[in-house]
Amino acid sequence: MTSLVDASASDVAVDVTFADLGLPAELIEQLDRSGITAPFAIQAAVIPDTLAGRDVAGRAPTGSGKTLGFGLPVVAGLTKAKSKRPVALVLAPTRELAEQIMAELTPFTKAMRMYATSIYGGVGYGNQKNALNKGTELVVACPGRLEDLMQMGAIDLRDVATVVIDEADQLPAMGFPPAFP
Repeated sequence: MTSLVDASASDVAVDVTFADLGLPAELIEQLDRSGITAPFAIQAAVIPDTLAGRDVAGRAPTGSGKTLGFGLPVVAGLTKAKSKRPVALVLAPTRELAEQIMAELTPFTKAMRMYATSIYGGVGYGNQKNALNKGTELVVACPGRLEDLMQMGAIDLRDVATVVIDEADQLPAMGFPPAFP
């Protein structure tokens, strides 16, 4: 069953803490270090369901905390990855969004002693392939480069247990549905 959440306001959730939502202590400590003390409404709405393994479709305005809303549960659920075989995947329609997601989630993956990497076009393959070879738990990818790396055998998605499609409404307009239904 999929939970559908529409948080049209970016207000902070009243009387709810990140600990109340079920996040691990390492992530709560990193939130504190980052100066984030209370969840936004979208985070309070989606984090418990996501941590419980439910599919979630969320919608909220820009700046409402969606990235941490999906990202914190993803990071909380990471397990050690093998070379070229991430365990979680976030698809983003643009490299700018992929880098924004990476910048926001990297402190949290580090707090959990896990690795994340972004893969997108417009740059060389070398650093991306090296990161995948070393074993990265979380991959934030643009579909075009992801498909290229899959065809090269540089990434294998068989171990991916969690997939997030950020700004899913933008992907069809960019021509990605044929390879990624």
